[in-house]
Amino acid sequence: MTTNTTCPKPSRQKKPNYNIIHADSLPLQAVPLPPLIPHNPLSLLHIIYAYLFPSPSSYAQPSPLYTATFSKATCSVNVTDAVSIQGLWCRGFFGKGSLSRSEPTWLTRTRRRLGVIGKNESLTAEELTERRRIERREFKKERARLEKEKLERILAEEGKITLDISGEAPKADEEDSNSTPARGTSQEAETRQPIITSQRPVVDVEELEHLQLTLEEAFFLTFGLGALVIIDGSSNHEKQLSNNELLNLFRMYSYTPVREVEALRPDDPFMVNYVVYHHFRSLGWVVKPGVKFAVDYLLYNRGPAFTHAEFAVIIMPSYSHPYWSEHQEKRQGWHWLHCVNRVSSQVKKTLIMCFVDIPPPKAEKGDVNIPALLGSYKVREVSLRRWLPNRNRD
Repeated sequence: MTTNTTCPKPSRQKKPNYNIIHADSLPLQAVPLPPLIPHNPLSLLHIIYAYLFPSPSSYAQPSPLYTATFSKATCSVNVTDAVSIQGLWCRGFFGKGSLSRSEPTWLTRTRRRLGVIGKNESLTAEELTERRRIERREFKKERARLEKEKLERILAEEGKITLDISGEAPKADEEDSNSTPARGTSQEAETRQPIITSQRPVVDVEELEHLQLTLEEAFFLTFGLGALVIIDGSSNHEKQLSNNELLNLFRMYSYTPVREVEALRPDDPFMVNYVVYHHFRSLGWVVKPGVKFAVDYLLYNRGPAFTHAEFAVIIMPSYSHPYWSEHQEKRQGWHWLHCVNRVSSQVKKTLIMCFVDIPPPKAEKGDVNIPALLGSYKVREVSLRRWLPNRNRD
């Protein structure tokens, strides 16, 4: 007699269509130019006119612009507007939920916990991942149990072991005595059981979560894309900060304790980090902090909702200019490099050492020419892989 010991595969929950949710890679709206018709010379004039005199509806910036507030207490830029949160996360994966691991999902999880929404309604990416792990764990347990039963059945047919079947089923009188409760206890249980209604509780859950932007993300959205307006949260009146004010403010607060403007250096933590962030963002990568894997940044191809990070980036300031010859450069040891490389290899990520050439300081008065300042930094990438004898024999 043959029995089917195939373990049924767990049924997975249906994922949201991330291709539609995250269709835009940046919070910008690209409007194509009119088509060029080779046999119609007037189409070229139409293209030139549309390029030189764009209509207000064809602007790349969102209308209205996303708004945020700079918090000096947390050294981050906070976004509290629901429209801005949805737009910045779905269009570029900018920021992190203050009460969530990544995507701002605190409100959805709280409403499900309170019974406002159903168990399988509006599942978040974290909940889908957790359910998939539980289903995989149960599937492995069931598969191990079936394999054990199959092995015992084969050994029993060969006469090596004897299956004990009689001791598994309980006696009939014991089942009757255990399953038949007393009359008084059944009546008490009926009175104690609450009445379950199908109506969901009406609970008004207030949104307590906001989106936190790093200083590099906020400056890229403000200076690089022009899609964000940052307001000074310390002042009583809402004062919009300019790009030069944001640059000095972020450079000051990248130090601990906070430095004055006169004490800023070309190798400020914010300047070095932003140069690398702007470099990889301009290449089309989704850049996220990599503290979890002991690196500075993680590079995603399309975003955290689609794939895991492919590369881990470590920022290495390089003082190759003759001005820094008198200064003692801080160097890392080989033990540190092997530790970081091993961590990246264990999580299947390629380590990239990003060297940033620090320019000499310049005495500038008034507003800083930000494009020229960023152009004075040079970025060099070095890919590093861990050599294993059993995998790299050739």
